Amino acid sequence: MSEPDDQQLLREFAETNSETAFATLVARHVNLVYSTALRFSGNPHRAEEITQVVFALLARKGGSLGSNVILSGWLYQTARLTAASVVKSEVSRQRREQEAYMQSSLNERDPAAWEQIAPLLDAAMGRLGETDRNAVVLHFFEKKTVREVAATLQLTEAAAHKRVHRALEKLRQFFLQRGVDSSTAAIGETISAHSVQAAPTALAKAATAIALAKGGAAATSTLTLITGALKIMAWTKTKTAIVTGVIVLFAATSTVVIGIRASRAHHPVAEPSTGLSPISQRMIADLQPDGSILFQGTVEETNNTSQTITTDRMNDGDSTWRYTEKSGRPLKISKLGKQPRSGVLVTLTRAVRPGETSAYVVEGKMDGIAHKNDMGEYEVRDNSHPGNVAEVHVMEVWRLPAGAMLVEKGDGLSAATNSDRIELTFDRMIPPNGSYFIGFRYRLATAIN
Repeated sequence: MSEPDDQQLLREFAETNSETAFATLVARHVNLVYSTALRFSGNPHRAEEITQVVFALLARKGGSLGSNVILSGWLYQTARLTAASVVKSEVSRQRREQEAYMQSSLNERDPAAWEQIAPLLDAAMGRLGETDRNAVVLHFFEKKTVREVAATLQLTEAAAHKRVHRALEKLRQFFLQRGVDSSTAAIGETISAHSVQAAPTALAKAATAIALAKGGAAATSTLTLITGALKIMAWTKTKTAIVTGVIVLFAATSTVVIGIRASRAHHPVAEPSTGLSPISQRMIADLQPDGSILFQGTVEETNNTSQTITTDRMNDGDSTWRYTEKSGRPLKISKLGKQPRSGVLVTLTRAVRPGETSAYVVEGKMDGIAHKNDMGEYEVRDNSHPGNVAEVHVMEVWRLPAGAMLVEKGDGLSAATNSDRIELTFDRMIPPNGSYFIGFRYRLATAIN
């Protein structure tokens, strides 16, 4: 007699509260969940706690999951989001611990390739659509055949094979942009060999007990994680999962990111509509002792008109700014008006059709960002209006000068220390015609006259 599948076990648990059915589900998927949590946290104890949270969430929400849900894919995504929310404030330190743990404990099939891929894998998985992500989880994490993947996803075998190959190619491109050059075949083999490892023996039993007790047997920290995970899952469902990849992006670099259009709000001028509306704004802002910033930012914009667009109007056309493609190729710019309230017209390298997006990089220096008050402290106060047409994902990270002490930070900013310097992060979806405020104060270790 064949074993019941995940949907049958979920249905049995939802209808009869069967502990046996739930324990079977936990035992079947605990290694997948634990390994995902471990990659994010780099801490076996924290990974066990995250695993318990994920199965507690399953116990709460399992009855509401649709019949078309791929449980392993749902568990993977839940583990990824939960782990991301847990490690956000300490990702740099924990990532170093993770790599050391991976090197000492993983199967040594191809450790060099895995050491490069592991810190990036879950951010890359977060960029995939649900079906592509499920295909990767089923084929490489759970080692199911393409035929089994096809049956689970209700696709033809040819379509499933194409889906897996396409997802691998997306992962390859993601890794390549971050300096990891590997073939899709090598990536698939590496993920299959290393992505799932054995969880501690007692973890399945502990996770089952806590989940079935609806959190009653859990530690306070675990209950806090469950509450936080439920919030981030609800947010992700309505906004789509974009935050987690950003977290790992910051873990991979010691510099910072701020919305380009947000930076232009320091010298606000009327901006005629070009038809391009920002969908993502990020900028690297490194505060200098004199109150200026060195920055590098990216902006992605969508063409919301019915016309093809070849240029984009940008405000504050400072001569120290450079506009380039993500590849590094310079963009042609034409200055408009007189400084300081001038602008530039950026000639895009390709025509942007209606509904398509354009992306480029802006970098340079801006003066007078932080102002010194009577107490010798530096203040940053910035009201920004990123766009008036589309919802915009704005991410800003302000890096204080070396040795600076944070005195006060406004709402919406999270603080963390990276490479002995304090970083303040703003990460939010801004609604159409919305605005946001960045405010904080800091004091330098050595006074600057």
